[in-house]
Amino acid sequence: MSADQPTVLVVEDELAQREVLAYNLEAEGFRVSKAASGDEAILLVDEESPDIIVLDWMMPNLSGIEVCRRLKTRPDTRSIPIIMLSARSEEVDKVRGLETGADDYVVKPYSVVELMARVRTQLRRVRPATVGIRLEFDDIILDSETHKVSRDSKPLKLGPTEFRLLSTFMEKPGRVWSREQLLDRVWGRDIYVDTRTVDVHIGRLRKALTQHGGEDPVRTVRGAGYALG
Repeated sequence: MSADQPTVLVVEDELAQREVLAYNLEAEGFRVSKAASGDEAILLVDEESPDIIVLDWMMPNLSGIEVCRRLKTRPDTRSIPIIMLSARSEEVDKVRGLETGADDYVVKPYSVVELMARVRTQLRRVRPATVGIRLEFDDIILDSETHKVSRDSKPLKLGPTEFRLLSTFMEKPGRVWSREQLLDRVWGRDIYVDTRTVDVHIGRLRKALTQHGGEDPVRTVRGAGYALG
């Protein structure tokens, strides 16, 4: 799978439902991580930084509600969208789930088609480039559908890696990305690449962005990584 495919963490203690969810998400083109418990989910979030979490409410030991509460109170994970799955259909339960921080609430049994649509709706917020949305930052325009980039109305020539780097930066301007985070997002966690490779491609991206003149918009944050703007 391509490294720039968004990752969904499925948290479900029932094996059959977990596998069905994973199968359908992979069929839609997502990378999928799976957790069978709330404790495992917390560990995977720290290790893999998923783009979206599909989280079952009713689990032994650490419930989905508690997992949601913990993740939404942490600055480093609170922006990850959480779609809560539950057999509880009462309005009070839905309100409780949303008030705990869930971004969406889906009642079991659910339509797979509807769930996929809800996942994509959340993706538009956190990974807009993956769903074909045009991104703009100052005078830079990136069209993820046509794979074209321009600056000050002049087309830019970018390699595929530089395009993914720029997409990542433009989805969250101002955010500082460490080299390790960029490796995971742009190259994928299953591929070993030396962190110095990031510096090489950042250099190529900077050259591409300034090929028609203009200031370099990529900022080096000493000891931390890189940011756009």
